[in-house]
Amino acid sequence: MIKDILKDAETRMNGAIHALTDDLATIRTGRASPALVERLHVEYYGAPTPLMQLASISIPEPRSIMIKPFDPSTMKDIERAIRASDLGLNPNNDGKAIHLNLPPLTEERRRDLVKHMHTRLEEARVAIRNIRRDLHNDMRDFEKEKLITEDELKRGEEDLQKLTDRFVEDINKHGQAKEKEIMEV
Repeated sequence: MIKDILKDAETRMNGAIHALTDDLATIRTGRASPALVERLHVEYYGAPTPLMQLASISIPEPRSIMIKPFDPSTMKDIERAIRASDLGLNPNNDGKAIHLNLPPLTEERRRDLVKHMHTRLEEARVAIRNIRRDLHNDMRDFEKEKLITEDELKRGEEDLQKLTDRFVEDINKHGQAKEKEIMEV
């Protein structure tokens, strides 16, 4: 029973780490990355559609992103979505593709991005702690219902805390790597 709870905890915590990784990929650094724009939602026939489903995204140069729509009629919608996003990029349309040139980040902008990243890291830590709390409550309920013993509850709590600590440390490592990437000039 405890093993099932711990397995569930690990699965859910892995999901939180995966969501954080996807989140961090969208934070702009000094170099271009398709992850900056691929999840950007574009209004396509009335439905918000991720950009990666509407166009091929490539990196021709370290500070440039090229977006080539599969359907040329979506060019204006893609441009509109890029302008409306918080990326602060100005799309250049050559008729066949949209080019995004990434200007170098200022020191102030880098610090803002790091603050934003720390907010996301804290949200991930809170998600991990919420998972721990929910599963800890489940363990207590099982103990009250006499499905597990008090000793099993104690061991389960310790194992759950070790798992939580491991995932929080993983979040911190992701944060340190991303901060280094953002502050790199």
